[in-house]
Amino acid sequence: MYTANTERYENMKYNRCGRSGLQLPAISLGLWHNFGGNDVFENGRAMVRRAFDLGITHFDLANNYGPPAGSAEETFGSILKKDFQPYRDEMIISSKAGYYMWPGPYGEWGSRKYLVSSLDQSLKRMGLDYVDIFYHHRPDPNTPLEETMSALDHLVRQGKALYVGISNYRPEETRKAARILRELGTPCLIHQPNYSMMSRWIEDGLQDVLDEEGIGSIVFSPLQQGILTDRYLNGITSDSRAAGASVFLSEKQITDDTIGKVRRLNEIAEARGQKMSQLALSWVLRGGRVTSALIGASKVSQIEDAVGSLAAPELSAEELQKIEEILRA
Repeated sequence: MYTANTERYENMKYNRCGRSGLQLPAISLGLWHNFGGNDVFENGRAMVRRAFDLGITHFDLANNYGPPAGSAEETFGSILKKDFQPYRDEMIISSKAGYYMWPGPYGEWGSRKYLVSSLDQSLKRMGLDYVDIFYHHRPDPNTPLEETMSALDHLVRQGKALYVGISNYRPEETRKAARILRELGTPCLIHQPNYSMMSRWIEDGLQDVLDEEGIGSIVFSPLQQGILTDRYLNGITSDSRAAGASVFLSEKQITDDTIGKVRRLNEIAEARGQKMSQLALSWVLRGGRVTSALIGASKVSQIEDAVGSLAAPELSAEELQKIEEILRA
């Protein structure tokens, strides 16, 4: 029988999510990879346990996470049932819908039909009555935004979600979605974009919109699919994701220039007593504009390293300048 660490809240940092009453851990755990039906259940279970013991209260999923699609939610549902029933009210559990999930015209994008059906399926897979946050996973160019946002509002009013958010929306799309939701009486809680040292598009307007609208942010891929770790400092190894058949990272993305930059960044990390991955997390969380950094993990030690990044001092102006010079070289 799992019993949570009684000191789990003592060292985690929690940040207010926009202008809401909700606080999120600075590090959240995503179940995008390594929790599917093809993965080892006990490894996933160990990672969720360790994350919670370290104060990570937020666990992020989507309808299509796996593979196969849906299996990450099934795995998480089994973990909840075995270990976390006494702790449900201490957890923030999120899911999303927007990408392809089932055949036919109602199995993806942003129609009311798809979103309501998808959340019903997600709740069944996880064995839950509600999720804490439900996202529209990507903008739909063919469905009126009013329909998509009204579906999110409907799901909150049904009691199937406590809060709603959006993911992968550009600045003006975000502003319009926030306005519609506000008028409906269900404010947009949070935006989930990708953001890292090497993918900085949210700095070009989106962060300003989020600040103005009072919306929090949780950023995915803060380690740039593993590039911003010590994994590739000496090139691509045969057991790495880039050397395999991953659709998310390829050898073409790991150029000599990229590796050279990461090596220079790693020197800054070492001078701070951090690993490269920890420096990357400290950087995305700098200045307080990001509510939470969403990490993926394949083993417990990676979660421990991520949470360990919070113990480091704030990046100094000199360190930030050096990082900027490296990234813009």
